[in-house]
Amino acid sequence: MKAERLAMLPPYPFALWSAQVAQVERRGVDVIRLDIGNPDLAPPDAVIESLCESARVPGNHGYGGYRGLGALRHAIAGYYERRFGVVLDSDVEVLPLIGSKEGIVNLALATLNPGDVVLVPDPGYAPYAMGAMLAGAEVVTLPLLSEHGFLPRLDTIPDAITARAKLMWLNYPNNPTGAVADLGFLADAVAFGRDHGILIAHDAPYCDVAYDGYIAPSILEIDGAMDVAVEFNSLSKTYNMAGWRIGMAVGNRGAIGALAQVKSNVDSGLFHPLQEAAICALATAPAWVEARNAIYRERLRILVDGLLGMGIVAPMPRAALYLWVPVHETPGTGPDGLATMWLEEAGVAVAPGAFFGPSGAGYVRISATAPTERIHEAVARLRAVMKV
Repeated sequence: MKAERLAMLPPYPFALWSAQVAQVERRGVDVIRLDIGNPDLAPPDAVIESLCESARVPGNHGYGGYRGLGALRHAIAGYYERRFGVVLDSDVEVLPLIGSKEGIVNLALATLNPGDVVLVPDPGYAPYAMGAMLAGAEVVTLPLLSEHGFLPRLDTIPDAITARAKLMWLNYPNNPTGAVADLGFLADAVAFGRDHGILIAHDAPYCDVAYDGYIAPSILEIDGAMDVAVEFNSLSKTYNMAGWRIGMAVGNRGAIGALAQVKSNVDSGLFHPLQEAAICALATAPAWVEARNAIYRERLRILVDGLLGMGIVAPMPRAALYLWVPVHETPGTGPDGLATMWLEEAGVAVAPGAFFGPSGAGYVRISATAPTERIHEAVARLRAVMKV
């Protein structure tokens, strides 16, 4: 028996796509996975050593605490002060998460009532909408269009919608588009939240995956942001720790308290050694991050140049792990167009843009999270299929 709420909840698109990829692999095809943002590189050595050392301590195998170790919360607050100049009270404005994805969904359960409106970017990360649906809220999408720099037009949202809206999701640097937002836009978002009584949730897991000197801001740098905003962040992309499931929510203490109340009823916190490793990761020298980012930049450049050789123009992003590539649908390849053809004929998996919302139709997202030699091979395969 399924709960009625699941009738409103579509299957997670990447779960369905992974099943399609698996079908191709069962035919003996060596599929190059450029569809998901799953870092292929290892975390810093010191982080791995910290995990191992902590796991050998007999007393570290019990519950890790509903709000996490005080030392971890202090480390998160220290990172925010060093990186953004934002001062946080680690007791009430910082909450460790079992990866930011669960926090995103649980924030909806913590802050929304049935019938409330949630403003969600389109294209965007699916859990923003899925959490709202689980909470019985109504999802209203904000189109992110190339002509507006993939920023939502807050001034075009109808008054009837803003009157019912309780939560708005933003995500910069952006997944899937790679777009960035400056402090001016973030200030407008904070003012919008304050004027309409809307909680602004800014998802920022790619803030330290940036190129060519770009430095991404935090929404909490804006004066008054702590009154209306929370920010989600993660160690997944910054330190190559996606499978470790360590994230954080910081900002408005009311929202953090509500999220903590939900979490204390549905999970028992992070494994103690993971928290010790997270503390170590947050102390990683910026030079390590810069060297890792240089690898991603090289891979993205290989992809950009390779696509250009096929007549496909993909802009080089300033941040994040992805190319957001405008493509023409190929007749006879099904609803996912070129992505399906590339998977079936070249053994190269990319993400159909429609996975991220209706405004993603006509795009594919290509991830740089495969070894560089595999990136070269993917380009060669695609050139062969595209006959260029």
